Amino acid sequence: MTLRIGNASGFYGDRFDAMREMLTGGDLDVLTGDYLAELTMLILGRDRLKDPGAGYARTFLRQSEDCLGLAHERGVKIVTNAGGLNPAGLADAVRHLADRLGIPVRVAHVEGDDLTASYPGSLAAHAYLGGFGIAACLRAGADIVVTGRVTDAALVTGPAAAHFGWRETDHDRLAGAVVAGHVLECGAQATGGNYAFFRDGDVRRPGFPLAELHEDGSCVITKHPGTGGFVDVGTVTAQLLYETAGARYAGPDVTARLDTVRLGQDGPDRVRIEGVRGEAPPPTLKVGLNKLGGFRNEVVFVLTGLDVEAKAALVREQLEPALGKASDVRWELVRTDRPDAPSEETASALLRLVVRDPDQEVVGRALSGAAVELALASYPGFHVLAPPGKGSPYGVFEDVYVPHGAVDHVAVLHDGRRLPVPPAPDTAVLDEVPEPPLPEPLPTGPTRHAPLGLVAGARSGDKGGDANVGVWARTDDAWRWLAHALTADRFRELIPESRPLKVTRHVLPNLRALNFVVEGILGAGVADRHRFDPQAKALGEWLRSRHLDIPEALL
Repeated sequence: MTLRIGNASGFYGDRFDAMREMLTGGDLDVLTGDYLAELTMLILGRDRLKDPGAGYARTFLRQSEDCLGLAHERGVKIVTNAGGLNPAGLADAVRHLADRLGIPVRVAHVEGDDLTASYPGSLAAHAYLGGFGIAACLRAGADIVVTGRVTDAALVTGPAAAHFGWRETDHDRLAGAVVAGHVLECGAQATGGNYAFFRDGDVRRPGFPLAELHEDGSCVITKHPGTGGFVDVGTVTAQLLYETAGARYAGPDVTARLDTVRLGQDGPDRVRIEGVRGEAPPPTLKVGLNKLGGFRNEVVFVLTGLDVEAKAALVREQLEPALGKASDVRWELVRTDRPDAPSEETASALLRLVVRDPDQEVVGRALSGAAVELALASYPGFHVLAPPGKGSPYGVFEDVYVPHGAVDHVAVLHDGRRLPVPPAPDTAVLDEVPEPPLPEPLPTGPTRHAPLGLVAGARSGDKGGDANVGVWARTDDAWRWLAHALTADRFRELIPESRPLKVTRHVLPNLRALNFVVEGILGAGVADRHRFDPQAKALGEWLRSRHLDIPEALL
């Protein structure tokens, strides 16, 4: 007995047509849509400030107008976290839509994640719930289940638990579903999107992934026939390493052991995942707090031709008096210029100024006025990419943890009944997993100073203020070298901004992978926009571009 679960959204703003493509491209039992991220919760929180009836992903409603009939005709259940901060509101909106279209669907929703009232000063405070509220809705006959802040993998564990009759203590099976859900959650990232070795296939328009899930928790990751992109062990490995850390991947339903995952190519565009072991979940639930941190403004000065550093020094000195009251001032000179350049753009460098302060006036008129006044009184060739604005609010993100019993997890059925969802019956404190033995090192031989990316892939992402960089080898010999060569100290050498920070290396031999967690590199999270790449999306590609001594036998 196989449950086919597909995904049609990896974030709020993903490809609009994906829902129709997934419903018409092949057989499915369940279609999921992941719309939430730390930044999305902040955006929805600001929407709700303007309109208390808002707070959900409106894109889902527009997609449903086009696809609700298709899903009903094909008997496909839809499970989505598009409810955001207002799952009841979205569920009602879908019911009204279905009534207007004359489509008889039963819509249920899950609530209990909203803890904002318990955290004064927060714009949104939401606990990450598991999948058993979703399972309760499906078992009661729901065709569409809308949730708020659940874990991304819960969109898969819930339908799987309902379909196979799993209980809360079926840890290995649940862990298998968590791994499948983690692969699916970011959509086309599992089918060649954002992939280090993207030239291995045609990724101009990758299809969306699906999992053929089995009762024992194993699965096959694939995609609909004829869709773009590709699925292989590498694309699945990359997504397994995305926004994870060590061997234990904890969630509210189960702690999945990533060090037990076994991958195997099961045919073209088919990767089998098996062997996943699970443990009782931790005794606490993660709560994401989003707050307004203050106001932010930015000016990017274009410096062209000769004397770039002297021009940068001049404009910095000219603006210093206007910046004296700001609580946080950051300058960054980006040397994109080339000598004797064939175009003005390639002859230009960028000087980026970012200013933050709790007072909008400090980063608004005071800064923009001072910058504009330099238009005829600064370095030769003075101009900016865009005129400075009045300063915009920015957010900060923080994790806190509460006991399972601190939330009222409830499944609200299509007929209005409310079913309480009990917390996990067993929990276990997360302990560090002892580092596994490393493979035998490669024999010594001639080396060449070359980019790491010639022999290793990488994918990176954000978790609050931390970033992770997963690095994997594609052959056993490359793994034997990588495991010994890329230590935490070597990582710090290659990524200089990580040197003052805590860098932890996790070893995952089954995946031939290392996962590095860099604490604090993103400041207070993506909405804080602490660095040039605020979500660390390209941190892995920067690492792959760095040179080190690589055995010639691997090149």
